[in-house]
Amino acid sequence: MKKILFCGGGSAGHVIPNIALIEQLSEYDTLYIGTGAIEETICKNNEIKFYRYDAVKFVRGKIFCNLAIPFKLIRSIKQAGKLLDKIKPDLIFCKGGYVCIPPAFAAKKRNIPVLAHESDIDAGLANKLIASKCKKMLTAFPSTAAQFKNGKFVGTPMRKSLFARSREQAKSMFGLDERPTLIVFGGGSGSKIINDNIRKIAFELCKNINILHICGKGNKVETNIYGYKQIEFSDDMGLVYACADGAVARCGSNSANELIALKIPTLFIPLENSASRGDQVKNAEFFQSANLCRTLKEKQLTQDTLKNEIRELWKDDKLKTALSKSKIECGNDAIIREIKLILR
Repeated sequence: MKKILFCGGGSAGHVIPNIALIEQLSEYDTLYIGTGAIEETICKNNEIKFYRYDAVKFVRGKIFCNLAIPFKLIRSIKQAGKLLDKIKPDLIFCKGGYVCIPPAFAAKKRNIPVLAHESDIDAGLANKLIASKCKKMLTAFPSTAAQFKNGKFVGTPMRKSLFARSREQAKSMFGLDERPTLIVFGGGSGSKIINDNIRKIAFELCKNINILHICGKGNKVETNIYGYKQIEFSDDMGLVYACADGAVARCGSNSANELIALKIPTLFIPLENSASRGDQVKNAEFFQSANLCRTLKEKQLTQDTLKNEIRELWKDDKLKTALSKSKIECGNDAIIREIKLILR
């Protein structure tokens, strides 16, 4: 049985798409390499064999923290290389993040083929660095493929379970009544500014709708507002999406593509602080240019602007029509075809 070694980490957005592909590759021996961060936890929860090594992270805006990176990277590549010699994979699939750099470099030295996938419109630093080591750089957006000599547009990996959940079962599980439901989430760890503002208007909104708020670990608050439900985290976003008549969310590529593929009208509030390279803003601009979402800039976010935008979202017929005609869909089949072309 041929072996595929998956890599990607630092955030759930680099890991869950790999899990989506692994679930459809049962004819191969699928393994995972990464750091002891979120990728190890997710792999253990999904019973995927995991190999750990130390990766080097670039810290944005802090020059002195990055001075030792070249020396640490050499050590990390050697460490990853020893694992590759032990595992002997037939292919490495990299989903992005600094975690992918050492295995990709080590694989190139050993003539192990590498495929990578870029989620955002503007490629991240890690994928730019490993592109020359890859057979192909697969992309979620058509325009991104043009940034690479070996680029190819395939769409976004998504778990099949996102598309097959019962709305009735989902609403019952979360304790939601028959009224329309707005889902609200701000990324894996939540977003304080979104959390704070949605709570300020929850009482008024919940006179007419339900709100299912994924607020992030440790961020729940005491409340008795009828129709307002909080959960810290969900490892079954299919159930969450099944409830949704509308959404308020950040604009990370994975969740944005999922929301649009599921035809859920969404107000995106893209992350635009100094810790971000601006990828969410560009993702949101792309989707808005196709009338597939509404957007609200974070610096303009107040309880009043949020309330007004949610009300506009609910009655935006042009958006709903554009979503009904959208060609954005799960990219798993196209990605798996590229994997099999290399392993045949």
